[in-house]
Amino acid sequence: MCPRRPSEEALRHCDTLFIVGSSFPYIEFYPKPGDVKAVQLDRDAARIGLRHPIEVGLVADAKIGLTALVPLLRRKKNRKFLDSAQSGMKKWRETMLVQAQNMEKPMKPQVIAHELGERLPSNAIVTSDSGTITTWWARHILAKRGQMHSCSGTLASMACGLPYAIAAQLAYPDRTVVAFVGDGGLAMLMGELATCVKYNLPIKIVVIKNNYLGQIMWEQMVFLGNPEFACDLQPIDFAAVARGFGMMSFTLEDPKRAGAVVEESINHRGPVLIEAVVDPYLPPMPAKITAEQALHFAESIARGTPERGKILKSILSEKARQMI
Repeated sequence: MCPRRPSEEALRHCDTLFIVGSSFPYIEFYPKPGDVKAVQLDRDAARIGLRHPIEVGLVADAKIGLTALVPLLRRKKNRKFLDSAQSGMKKWRETMLVQAQNMEKPMKPQVIAHELGERLPSNAIVTSDSGTITTWWARHILAKRGQMHSCSGTLASMACGLPYAIAAQLAYPDRTVVAFVGDGGLAMLMGELATCVKYNLPIKIVVIKNNYLGQIMWEQMVFLGNPEFACDLQPIDFAAVARGFGMMSFTLEDPKRAGAVVEESINHRGPVLIEAVVDPYLPPMPAKITAEQALHFAESIARGTPERGKILKSILSEKARQMI
């Protein structure tokens, strides 16, 4: 789903859609077929028209294709669409900053994501898993010029973050590499911690621990209107496991310590794991909540979602902070 409101609004109000090297799977966020003209540039011809009806398909490497197209661009005098998007992005970042400055306990995942993003050097390579972790990564670890960010978009597979980071660190031994992952994903590939230690790969692993398969949990509630079912995980002490592998580790529960822990981890020359214990009842709220989503959420609560009182408390607390 679109993790940012300005992105969603730009897709909704555009008159022309240009898809470059993307197979973004959530078709409900694309403009309605027939409402816009659509052009797609992709090196794989099989992807042309995969997600949205396309009027013009261009098969080429993205860099080569865009280089050829840039000289054909003409500056528009009417900047209303761009100005609106930029204004929306400014307001969105202000909202995200309010969330990231929440020092309440249990710690909110936005806090550790923001503190990490603020301290990453311009040569950093950041990898993320698929799930709710992707939302925190996309919204709060803002990409800086010179950085590289990777996530399993087309495959949308859990547990990709750590292997991606290992590959990145081997390919670029002099760059700061961070794996920003969820507890569900890391639980599937904990053996790779041994790889990091054996080859002394200075990867920084930040695992967001909420003891839930969060994406599945919230999809059950918001998209289907069903109570959460069988999404809870067996709790794992990831910091203890990392120490067992011979890796430096931290257990982070106090949001006020997040910045200092991140700073120490980045400066450490070897591999590090930060186990960030966060509020399990705070959903990655949609950028724009539809009436259908609100109805499904209400249905899931009424049908007996476990811990529904704590979920409502977390949501109301977050909304109240944004109104102050």
